[in-house]
Amino acid sequence: QVQLVESGGGLVQAGGSLRLSCTASGRTFNNYAMGWFRQAPGKEREFVAAIIYSGASTHYADSVKGRFTISRDNAKNTVDLQMNNLKAEDTAVYYCAAASRPWTEDPRTFDTGSWGQGTQVTVSS
Repeated sequence: QVQLVESGGGLVQAGGSLRLSCTASGRTFNNYAMGWFRQAPGKEREFVAAIIYSGASTHYADSVKGRFTISRDNAKNTVDLQMNNLKAEDTAVYYCAAASRPWTEDPRTFDTGSWGQGTQVTVSS
């Protein structure tokens, strides 16, 4: 069982920045990819970003590419999402996810993983 806790959400003006953090705890025998998803009102949950265990490979949704950066610190069991140039359409609850199997080059890797409770990001225009 992996427990995930997100922090860093808040209210920001369009064009501003936020940095989300996720801390993982609990028993883990293997370390796999971690990622971020988001869900806006009236929309399905969507993939935002993922990073494999070594950090050598990152993956982003087209909508955030060039603006968001995912990183991880395995010694601290944390994964961060630096969000720059925020837009109103970035408003959503952001969820941290931890995979329980190797990355498959598909965000559905996380379907059987662990999820945090989410943190609200609100971008005002």
